[in-house]
Amino acid sequence: MSVFVAVDQIDKVFELSNGGQYIALKGIDLQIKKGEFISLIGHSGCGKSTLLNMIAGLDLPTEGLVTLEGQRIKKPGPDRMVVFQNYSLLPWRTVRENIALAVDSVLSGMPAGERKSVVERHIDMVGLRPHADKQPSMLSGGQKQRVAIARALAIRPKLLLLDEPFGALDALTRGNLQEQLMQICEENQVTAVMVTHDVDEAVLLSDRIVMLTNGPESKIGDILEVDIPRPRKRMEVVEHPSYYTLRSEMIYFLNQQKRIKKLRARKTPNIARHGLEKVNLEVGFLPITACAPLAIAQEKGLFAKHGLDEVHLVRESNWRGIVDGINGGYLDAAQMPSGMPMWLSLGGNKSQPLPIVTSLTMTRNGNAITLAKRFYEQGIYTLSDFKSYLLQTRDQMHRMGVVHPASMHNLLLRYWLAAGGIDPDVDVEMKNIPPAQMVVDLKAKTIDGYCVGEPWNYRAAVEGSGFTIATDLEVWLGHPGKVLGVREDWANAYPNSHIALTKALLEGCKYCADPNNAQEVRAILASREYVNTDMDFIQVE
Repeated sequence: MSVFVAVDQIDKVFELSNGGQYIALKGIDLQIKKGEFISLIGHSGCGKSTLLNMIAGLDLPTEGLVTLEGQRIKKPGPDRMVVFQNYSLLPWRTVRENIALAVDSVLSGMPAGERKSVVERHIDMVGLRPHADKQPSMLSGGQKQRVAIARALAIRPKLLLLDEPFGALDALTRGNLQEQLMQICEENQVTAVMVTHDVDEAVLLSDRIVMLTNGPESKIGDILEVDIPRPRKRMEVVEHPSYYTLRSEMIYFLNQQKRIKKLRARKTPNIARHGLEKVNLEVGFLPITACAPLAIAQEKGLFAKHGLDEVHLVRESNWRGIVDGINGGYLDAAQMPSGMPMWLSLGGNKSQPLPIVTSLTMTRNGNAITLAKRFYEQGIYTLSDFKSYLLQTRDQMHRMGVVHPASMHNLLLRYWLAAGGIDPDVDVEMKNIPPAQMVVDLKAKTIDGYCVGEPWNYRAAVEGSGFTIATDLEVWLGHPGKVLGVREDWANAYPNSHIALTKALLEGCKYCADPNNAQEVRAILASREYVNTDMDFIQVE
């Protein structure tokens, strides 16, 4: 399918009253196909509406160009209809007259009777029949927005541009209009671009979701492909296996942008003390049992013992947060899966090699493979049983969760499957899922099983949602689990701090390995700062 709208390397610069400049957008490049529904998300001030206005022709880029069907957009036109946040209704005209004005102007070649029918049909579509003869001053905010939406849809534009159109509507009306909008766009191949802050709305309506970074110099941080088939219904979308993954990707991106903004504002200088080049360290970890050495080093004062008296442990929800933190320099060091240092060094993150060194293996083993309880109830107790089941259900998609491509969980699960004659790239689909989300997805039946560290295998078994079909002790006894990872340039810049960090964590590992400390370690891990779960789910012996 050919490109319908092209945004070609555009920049937008605003001149400031003090003679300076504000670069709102930088290097935005986006191609939109005919019939696509694109959502723009990002924090306030990231340039979403600015980009929308340039596609509409209401503003022009400082550099680059925007085209519609190969023609450069230089001004507004009836082939592009915008629904603004502020309704933009003529106050002296009624609901019917506001819609009719647009219809009569754009569809002037249509017979008067048909134009009237179009107006009346769209009044009914947005539920404003009792208010058709009222002026905007007599309407609520939500009703005014419904008029604006009806007016936009009534002229059936080639390109529909929406700036948070459903934000002022009640939940029921919003849901109805979302489905009406989807139906109209699908039936008439209308291309739409929408600005929204609602991640659920973005998943429901979009074919692709464009995520913009914080300004100044905002750029496209990532683009999500929404692989949920059309036509869509709200409940079917929520039940689709991709729904929670897409939603969590957007929430993660927005939270990460918020965090970057705070870090930029803070700008804490490096603090040298005790013969160390830097004592104020940001160290990343995930809420899993394997974070025990970090938690103990913090709670038992081992960091401070070795001169690192300003260590801040940063809890991330998934391994992508660790990757982004190390890559962006927001983390000094981090707990990592044993394969991640090599993965990053070889360019696994967006094909950009980032040399990582690891000076300490903090854990070994501690992982397991869990299947949903429904398999156990069907008599599937072994790998051989699971293979037979897959052969009998080739018409179904079977999904297995892993935490990251570079994780030991991925390697262990692939080896285990292959050992049983199951091709992990053909017979099942491997999905990357944050550790803490594994049990949730298992209960929701969006995955059939997973390989993960504790406490998520034990918790699934205790809660009755899954059972452990194999442990990593059966697959690879003594394999490296989690390691301490730092950037090579960081290790070279702060060699003494690196040694002190390694010493503190080595003592933390020794403390965790002592059976006499097991109860204390479990209690610390169960606390809100770390794994944040019931102590009964945590086993460290």
